Amino acid sequence: MAHDPTALGRQFRRRLATGDVLLGGCAFEMIRPSLVKLYKHAGFDFIYADNEHVLMAGLPTMADFVLAANDNGLPVIAKCPELGRTEVARLLEAGVTGIQLPRTESRQDLQTLIDYMKFTPVGDRAAAPIFGNTEYAWPDDIGDWMEKANESTIVVAHIETRRGLENIEEIVSTPGLDMLYLGALDFSISLGQPGHPEHPQVQQAMQRVLDVCLRHNVAWGTTSPSTEQAGAWMARGARFFETADELSMIAKCAAELVDDYNLAIKTVQTTYDYLKTNTVGENAP
Repeated sequence: MAHDPTALGRQFRRRLATGDVLLGGCAFEMIRPSLVKLYKHAGFDFIYADNEHVLMAGLPTMADFVLAANDNGLPVIAKCPELGRTEVARLLEAGVTGIQLPRTESRQDLQTLIDYMKFTPVGDRAAAPIFGNTEYAWPDDIGDWMEKANESTIVVAHIETRRGLENIEEIVSTPGLDMLYLGALDFSISLGQPGHPEHPQVQQAMQRVLDVCLRHNVAWGTTSPSTEQAGAWMARGARFFETADELSMIAKCAAELVDDYNLAIKTVQTTYDYLKTNTVGENAP
């Protein structure tokens, strides 16, 4: 192959190793090449595709989205909706760089995921070197491609339950784990503080998970409600953020735009009312 389809994932892994803070733009419903372009122009480092809570518009559309992301130099980290060989294989064959496992709660969960994600001798992934995973070109050397593919695929644990917290040491110390994402909302629910990730109990638990990750050199990340809080987590050692999704950003910008226009309307109306009240004579409105 003239182009190495595993290069993007291996570059992403190198960036993790250098200590860069990586920002991911989230994709919920608008699985379109146009969203890839917008996220590329914005300067995101990767795309996080939530393939658990929303319907990713079917496999062909998802595959097209991943292909567009790869062509634009944006690795895709995708949630698998459940821990199943077929679900993992379809995402990898589409060309995603990483798989994020929701509700990671044990070392066994991760070992099973790694077995599905990695080729022999690390795992038992089946070879299908003709789809988005190879950019639709058959590798010249299958063994070399498999070795590089193992190096390029990123394993992401997703901690969001009390059981995951209880087993955090065995989870984070699992050989082959690259990143750990902490889902603060579900984590707060599991800890009895629903919708309050800022609660001291939740914050202490999040810090505990981060400390374990730092000890084992696993990149830790979360989603922060503000850049100020994100900065505080960066200072403590956070290495990546799954930031905001396209729906939330459209809603926020749309509301701000309407508010700005309503303010302009109110200003003009106030000025008109003042002139109408204070102007006399033939030029009065």
